[in-house]
Amino acid sequence: SVAKSVAEILSRGGMQSRAGRSRYNRVFEFNYAIGAQACHMLVTSVTGHLMELDFDDRYRRWYSCDPAELFHAPVRKAVPQDKQDIKRTLEEEARTCQWLVLWLDCDREGENIAYEVVDICAGANRNLNIWRARFSALIPREIHEAVQHLARPNKLFADAVDARQEIDLRIGASFTRFQTMLLKDAFVLDVSGEERNMVLSYGPCQFPTLGFIVERFWEIQAHEPEEFWTINCSHTSDEGTASFIWIRGHLFDYSSAVVIYEMCVHEPMATVQNVRNQEKLKYPPYPLSTVELQKRASRCCRMSSEHTMKVAEELYQAGFISYPRTETDSFSPNTDLHV
Repeated sequence: SVAKSVAEILSRGGMQSRAGRSRYNRVFEFNYAIGAQACHMLVTSVTGHLMELDFDDRYRRWYSCDPAELFHAPVRKAVPQDKQDIKRTLEEEARTCQWLVLWLDCDREGENIAYEVVDICAGANRNLNIWRARFSALIPREIHEAVQHLARPNKLFADAVDARQEIDLRIGASFTRFQTMLLKDAFVLDVSGEERNMVLSYGPCQFPTLGFIVERFWEIQAHEPEEFWTINCSHTSDEGTASFIWIRGHLFDYSSAVVIYEMCVHEPMATVQNVRNQEKLKYPPYPLSTVELQKRASRCCRMSSEHTMKVAEELYQAGFISYPRTETDSFSPNTDLHV
């Protein structure tokens, strides 16, 4: 959908479309001028990451090595079987081109996907002149501005994602294998009369929460419930009801609570010694925040996150809304945001 939108904007609706090797990723053709140079443009797309990171074949089997060896085992990036058609389309189109302009999302993940495309296309044509288009919204002004002010892709952003992917793979695979093999006989599920062993999947995203979970469990186990008492005091007038709270909060001694309560009853008059006003500001959410959209849709419309994003995408496809392609709260003065 992004490739089609970019092609429609640049060609002003005068593009031609033809099938690529993948039936989901078509090729759009049209003429355009970058500066004073006339170009014949071909626009196609990928579906997320084009490559996957994995270990060499000798380390991929569960019992092929000690799980600790996975921290040092060689890894490689390769195009999986289900994306070979997209790879062939890129290779065939790259052989006839002089420039490669990358229109992936303008974040680190998009930069990493861009370099995956570069690896495929440069392998088919080493003479490609490689550029990066930077944009924040699929609107004509942003797209035309991006193509007239092309920049070079940022290798450091792509390398950062490669490092994160490798860390995730090594830690996730090693700990998953270690735990599963260690505890494979400790937990056996009886599903429909058939015993099945569990796979205990574990990766870096679980590490920060594991300590919180264990600590909270220990707190719950060590908790000993106690009775407590509070004293509630309020004053009602024509202007409304004022409720007073005290710093002590709860009293765990019943006799003390009764004594203080009786003192309040015997001396019903009180003197206000200080009045302090404090203004509290609640700022509106950032515009076009996906998280805020999902929260409000869930709270007000009882819609799941998946349903919310599906509806938003359908509205976008129908032309009813326009929004940045990347999650951001910073917009240039020339960016049009409208619904």
